[in-house]
Amino acid sequence: MSGGSFLDGQLLIAMPGMSDPRFDRSVIYMCAHSEQGAMGLIINKAAPMMRFGDLLAQLDLLPDRSPEPPPDLLAMPVLYGGPVEQERGFVLHSSDYQSGETSLTVSKTVAITATVDILRDMARGKGPQRAILALGYSGWAPGQIEDEIQRNGWLTCEADDEIVFGLDFDARYLAALRKLGIDPAMLSSDSGHA
Repeated sequence: MSGGSFLDGQLLIAMPGMSDPRFDRSVIYMCAHSEQGAMGLIINKAAPMMRFGDLLAQLDLLPDRSPEPPPDLLAMPVLYGGPVEQERGFVLHSSDYQSGETSLTVSKTVAITATVDILRDMARGKGPQRAILALGYSGWAPGQIEDEIQRNGWLTCEADDEIVFGLDFDARYLAALRKLGIDPAMLSSDSGHA
């Protein structure tokens, strides 16, 4: 495969029988893919016992004056983005929001920002229209993700903003499979090659 951004803005969907339990039934939004490796965020697993409001309180980012952030924003689950740098936060969001040099545009409709500014803006009602927050990320060394895909570890499909932002996180795995026209009951954990 030639270099470039083959998987940028794509979804990776874990096949049954994924050997790494951290990725079992995962849907990963791919943020960057090049000769240097790949980086993405798991978008369908919640971080244990963590809501957006908890994170704002921990970081002392709740506004001291009104308006208070909306209750649905405060209750938004924080997702487990992957096993790498789990103390670091990433916001995957609609591209209507850009934070100077710190937002990376992934596709026409999606960007990622990893600075505290976006959290502060979200708490003040000045953030992106749509967003998910994840702690940690999923990363691959050069050639590693291509090898895992070739070994039938992952399915890939074009990302769909409704799957990424519109559905509850626990509905995203089945929705991504259905986008590919796959009935999950028909998937086998055994892979065959002709």
